[in-house]
Amino acid sequence: MNKQPLRIAIFTGLYSPFLTGVSIAVHQRAHWLLQQGHEVFLIHPQINNRYPKKVGSRPMPGLSELQAFPNFSNYAFPTQPLIFYKSLPQPLSYRHWSDTKLLEKFQPDIIVVEEAAQMRGIYSLFLQGYGRPIAVEYAKRTGVPTVSLFHTDIVAYIRYYLGDLFFSFIRPIIPTLVKQFSELYDISFFSSKAQLVRYQQMNCQRSEYLPYQGVDCQKFHPGNICYDPIPDDHRPVLLFVGRITPEKSVTQLLDAYPIIAAKIPNVHLVIVGSGPQDEEIRQRAQKFGSGVTVWGESHGTELLGWFARADVFVNPSVTENFCTTNNEALASGTPVVAALSPSTPEQVSPGRNGFLAEPNNPTDFANKVITILENPQMKAEMSHQARLLVLEFDWSACSEKFEKKLYDLVRARGKKREVQSV
Repeated sequence: MNKQPLRIAIFTGLYSPFLTGVSIAVHQRAHWLLQQGHEVFLIHPQINNRYPKKVGSRPMPGLSELQAFPNFSNYAFPTQPLIFYKSLPQPLSYRHWSDTKLLEKFQPDIIVVEEAAQMRGIYSLFLQGYGRPIAVEYAKRTGVPTVSLFHTDIVAYIRYYLGDLFFSFIRPIIPTLVKQFSELYDISFFSSKAQLVRYQQMNCQRSEYLPYQGVDCQKFHPGNICYDPIPDDHRPVLLFVGRITPEKSVTQLLDAYPIIAAKIPNVHLVIVGSGPQDEEIRQRAQKFGSGVTVWGESHGTELLGWFARADVFVNPSVTENFCTTNNEALASGTPVVAALSPSTPEQVSPGRNGFLAEPNNPTDFANKVITILENPQMKAEMSHQARLLVLEFDWSACSEKFEKKLYDLVRARGKKREVQSV
């Protein structure tokens, strides 16, 4: 039976050329939905001259790829840089643009809000930002179903940046805030089972698990070793890919490195990415000479080559929510050593495709890496298992499940209207 294409409005606080896992996921999701024949209206952050020049020049897949589809339209809402991270955007107040007017014009069958916390302005604690929940006013008036996709563990970020002392003061009101925020939408989807349970315990309303956060297993593949960025360098490589920000705990890799190098003298740590801690990381890395390379950003086949070239992918962050780069490494056949956080056990199976290390413990992290590098047979088996275990999160499989949920919500709302009209 042929399915009637849907008119889908997607609001996102992050999109190309702003480099984050959310940006990449939103693009993949919109591209897949367009390929299925759905009409997609993407409402995304505007890039302007307030941002560093390198942001606008990134060679990332983006609008030009989607605009090839006749069933695609978009709107770039006005933004300004986040106060403490100038390379990421914050939506300007609703006084500057109207989500309701955009929706009235498009008349969607369903509304998807990606990273709703940033869309509202919670990342900047309302110092700047949109200031009110997206799409809720229109949905109340029309009955169109709304979906919120949970990307960032915002409570973990608040705790990380404000510290345990201040967090202890606001902890009692967090369940109330989570309840108020989540009950605005018909449903909130979580890509991590552990995060879902955690937020349900914090009074999250109408929420369920859906593995919508996939990885392109055709694009990320062990065969990408043909794009090896350092073909004449045969040292074992530890790879980190991500934003160079405090919550990513990149400095802990530099704490772990000398412990690893004491056992594996020729080990090479490569840090790929950019962010506010760039200069600090580069200065600290200098004392390790050629043992640590701060590569900067990487894109295209070069990035694919890094994932396939690495011997171990290392991720010390404890604020991840079903981390994109963990999956990209696994799909590339690279074992992962990651800090234990709520979602990492859903990606890393200790002893099979990598190891989980004690959070904020560089020594334990280093020992887990050493165990893999000192056991070639274990490493080879982990590389084989890495790809096998991540195949269930292939992008096409995740997208089909997501599409089915959209149809279910639209049909359920249609039946509800029929009952109300009788």
